[in-house]
Amino acid sequence: MERPAWAPPGIDISVPSVSRIYDYYLGGSHNFEVDRDAARRAMEFLPGLPVITKANRAFMRRAVKFARTEGITQFLDIGCGIPSFGNVHEVAQDGSPMNRVLYVDHDPVAVEHSQAVLDGNAYASATSGDLREPRKILDSPEAAGLLDLERPVALLLVAVLHFVQDEDEPYRAVAELRDALAPGSLLVVTHASPHGVPEPPERVEGMTGVYRSLGNPLVMRAREEITRFFDGFTLVAPGLVAMPDWRPDQPDAQEDPYAFVGFGGVGRKP
Repeated sequence: MERPAWAPPGIDISVPSVSRIYDYYLGGSHNFEVDRDAARRAMEFLPGLPVITKANRAFMRRAVKFARTEGITQFLDIGCGIPSFGNVHEVAQDGSPMNRVLYVDHDPVAVEHSQAVLDGNAYASATSGDLREPRKILDSPEAAGLLDLERPVALLLVAVLHFVQDEDEPYRAVAELRDALAPGSLLVVTHASPHGVPEPPERVEGMTGVYRSLGNPLVMRAREEITRFFDGFTLVAPGLVAMPDWRPDQPDAQEDPYAFVGFGGVGRKP
């Protein structure tokens, strides 16, 4: 297998990566055949996975724009994945180049590619980190250099919490991050859910089985379970809803039923 020039040395390109599979769903080019093969196997069960992924990214962009209108100038994106068009820093810094963005991921491809994209951007950076260890993220040199935790921050946990198993205490991790944030901070979450999937349950199980086989189980949580991540936050209207229903740019613009799979919401810390 030929190693692409952009692949960081030392990574095993024969092992699929969740962030590179996601990049493939988005139509990106920073993925390997092993990632594409895994994505295609998952799509055999849920062919609309790319639609869900694109709805997720569109929600993220709207949420970042909302944060800017609320006066937020700092953004912490944990589980950022591989940068693509319209990523957080592009939206956050559009017309406000001094807004600060810190990307965090545990995938070395995502981190190295983010660093390359951000080369020359004094107000955005990327670092390696794991959502399950929030203190290490908050205490990192990159966070200390970019973020002022005495002022409001938009914390983005977009399409990442469903990769944290219950035994790894995702609610504790989010609460630890929440407690470190200043009043007025925002929490932005999207999360996979079996609700609204236009396929029978056995096909959902087939898709999650693909992710289990990769060693990255995907937890499809119910709406009530996802709402718990907003403990200590006040949900911003319209609350926790299907992603296209959260402050759409154009009402009724999205009709594909797959786009309405999963939930997105924004909460504000009082």
